[in-house]
Order: sequence, then C-alpha cells, then structure tokens
Amino acid sequence: MTELTRSTFDKVMVPNYNPQPMIPVRGDGARVWDQDDNEFIDFAGGIAVNVVGHNHPRLVAAIKAQADKLWHLSNVYTNEPALALASKLTEATFADKVFFCNSGAEANEAAFKLIRKYAYDNFGPEKNEIISFTKSFHGRTLFTVSVGGQPKYREGFEPAPGGITHVPFNDIEALKAAISDNTCGVVM
Repeated sequence: MTELTRSTFDKVMVPNYNPQPMIPVRGDGARVWDQDDNEFIDFAGGIAVNVVGHNHPRLVAAIKAQADKLWHLSNVYTNEPALALASKLTEATFADKVFFCNSGAEANEAAFKLIRKYAYDNFGPEKNEIISFTKSFHGRTLFTVSVGGQPKYREGFEPAPGGITHVPFNDIEALKAAISDNTCGVVM
C-alpha cells in the first residue's frame, strides 16, 4: 500500500472539506499525534459534536462492550441503549420525546421541518418563513445550506427551498422588520 498523506485526500476524496495538512493517528484526552508523532491539542473537538476527548478508558470500554453485542441496526428496530438514553433525557429535561440524529445537519434539518410542520398544522400553510442570519452555517443538506446565510455553500445547488429570509447578524431592527405573520421560526 502506498503512503497515505494529506495529498491522498486531494486525489481520492470529494473536497467537501479542507482538512488540515497533518493526519491524526492517535489521541489521548484533548491531545492528538500525527503520522510523524508530533503532538497537538485538539481544539476542534469533533466540531463540538462529540467533545469527549480521545481514548478515555470508560468510553473505550463502553464501545468495546457494545461492539460485542450489536454494531448497527436500521430504524426498523429499536435497541436498549437508545431506549435507556431516551428515557434518561425525557426524565431530566423538558422534552416528552427525543429524536436521535447522525449529525448536526440532520438535527437542524429536522428542527426546520418540525417548526414548519407545527406552523402548518396549527396556523396554516402560509406560516412557513424561517428567518436566519447572513454568514450563518447550519449544515450541508440542501435545506440547511439554504437557511445558512452563505451563498458559497448554496450556489450551484439551486433551486433552493423557499420561504427563507436572511438578515444581518446583530441587526435587531432588521430582524424586527423581517418578522411577519408568516414567520414560523428564527434560527441563530
């Protein structure tokens, strides 16, 4: 096998992201080491998705224990760990039910659909407008890049979903002016 380097990414991966020049190969807590054993502090933390550090013994043990039972089930099944976590979350929070997602984009997509569905069911189809801010980012699905206020992520994928208004961040007057009877949600 040939040596795998950052240039391998440019040859074989879709350039959706622009990863760092170094390639982490192991981690411990908040630190990672690259292929040349250089040590770095991981300030990205899974882009805030799973800021649990690397290689924690309790997490490793839990993953290994689960791997000995089941790895993956589609949504046509449920499973005990998911039910246990959902029960804990509903008991400890305001929520009556939970929805587990695979990513922040999927969570935001579900939230945008949920506010539109709620408004549709309770106020009618015209109440569908989502207000967001320019230079925002909410994920890489078509809906989330449309709600996000950065044309560079949306251009080339049009037509984009409608009913989305963007206002400058921190411009309270622009936000007040944009809110109408058709507004079902504001995302920041």
